[in-house]
Amino acid sequence: MGLDKILAISGKPGLYELKAQTRSGFVAESLIDGKKISVGLRNNVSLLSEIAIYTLTEEVPLREVFSKIAEKENGGKTAVSHKESKDKLEEYFFEVLPDYDEDRVYASDIKKVLQWYNLLNEKGVTDFSADEEEAEVSENAAASE
Repeated sequence: MGLDKILAISGKPGLYELKAQTRSGFVAESLIDGKKISVGLRNNVSLLSEIAIYTLTEEVPLREVFSKIAEKENGGKTAVSHKESKDKLEEYFFEVLPDYDEDRVYASDIKKVLQWYNLLNEKGVTDFSADEEEAEVSENAAASE
């Protein structure tokens, strides 16, 4: 299961795995409790593979942030909980991504990233490298510039 099949649905806790497409939206399964839900096209849905974190120079894809957290934690869960104080969360995130933009990345964003990382880690999703197709597209785009 790659990040291109993992969804964050606005207003719903946790993460979901895309299971099937329907005429009016799609079916997703919660990674927390395994329940399947029907998601309409009106819902605000984000693929984890499309989310990026602002830094002072660029936007870093979430998969790279997850990889840096995994590297820091030797593949285990984060040393800090998503329920820690704002200062502890920012201090931890600064260790992971030293040049993140403190004006545009809020403590609530850091909480989500840590919560998502731990949930994915718990479910055995630990390979955050870009998918083969996605890597090729990125390489081709860089070559044409």
